[in-house]
Amino acid sequence: MHITGLGLVSADAVSSLQLVSEVALGFIAFVIGNEFRLSALESMGRQAVTVGILQAVITTVLVDIALVALHFARPDVISMASAITLGSIASATAPAATLMVVKQYKADGPLTKLLLMVVAIDDAVGLVLFSASYGVANALEQGRIDPVSILLEPLVEIVLSLGLGALAGLLLNQLEIHFHSRSKRMSLSVAFVLLTVGLSMVSFEVGPIHCSFSLLLVCMMTGTVFCNICPTSDELMDRLDRWVSPVNILFFVLSGAELDLNILANPMVLFIGAVYIASRSLGKISGSYVSCKATRCSEKIQKYLGITLLPQAGVALGMAAEAAELSDGHMVRNVVLFSVLVYELVGPTLAKLSLTAAGEIIPEGRTSARTTNKPEEPVSVK
Repeated sequence: MHITGLGLVSADAVSSLQLVSEVALGFIAFVIGNEFRLSALESMGRQAVTVGILQAVITTVLVDIALVALHFARPDVISMASAITLGSIASATAPAATLMVVKQYKADGPLTKLLLMVVAIDDAVGLVLFSASYGVANALEQGRIDPVSILLEPLVEIVLSLGLGALAGLLLNQLEIHFHSRSKRMSLSVAFVLLTVGLSMVSFEVGPIHCSFSLLLVCMMTGTVFCNICPTSDELMDRLDRWVSPVNILFFVLSGAELDLNILANPMVLFIGAVYIASRSLGKISGSYVSCKATRCSEKIQKYLGITLLPQAGVALGMAAEAAELSDGHMVRNVVLFSVLVYELVGPTLAKLSLTAAGEIIPEGRTSARTTNKPEEPVSVK
């Protein structure tokens, strides 16, 4: 809206609020860390890690094959570097959209528990895949391969992020002991999440290695460590989850404001976007099915997990923004923006339908959200 004092008047105004999106992602990752309790990991940890890695790799491979084939058919449409980069971006999912569906409809069950763990693991795998693919893409454009940026820097980022998150979780638990008021303990938790978000933006150089942190991994690890060692974490996380709802709303508003509908006027973006969406959807669904079958998950999880992993938003947009430095990086960003527009419109609905079909969302009553649907009594003809 181009009215002074009303709405977001420009793309620059949206960009100036990027910190709000970062904070929201931090809280979302912190809450997801609550799902990595030792009790859950003992029963589903191996499955979550296997499924999280396999489905991400399979998705990347399928999207790479489709876009590289398109490059050979029409090299003027998309470069090899952009094709490889888009393949790695395809592995990312949207933890915010997934978590909101689970919270809104109070989904609970084996599929939901595995889904939340896989979404969190998916971001770590996606980070490694993107860093490696982006390093290869830069090497193709510059004519040289840098093993430090391709292999070492992604691993350093993951290790540093997990270490910082674990330290923050331990420190938060030690400080919580000195507070008995619920409001003060929640305020301390909020302050700590804000602190970890700020620390995760720090980067530095150690010789030839560029060291940085992943916001999602840092906050997720903070939540994981804190929830496993704090005896009152259940109540605190529940209160914190309700407190951050306005921040989550702002996150989705800003994510929507970043979508430029003018990209729909470019037929090549639509064509590449359609190939990207089709191959990514096939990769997520088939990759989840194969990995779930290999780890002997239930038939419902094999059937529905892939569909619940389709939403894509903030993490992918961040990767696309970094990939803008490629020679046709604008094409990468536009394709990701188009896919995010489609996935954010369709993905949460499909996730809800899948969780409902799996029996993990109880339908609301016809006249009240406080009651559940009950089967009608058969009509008697006596």
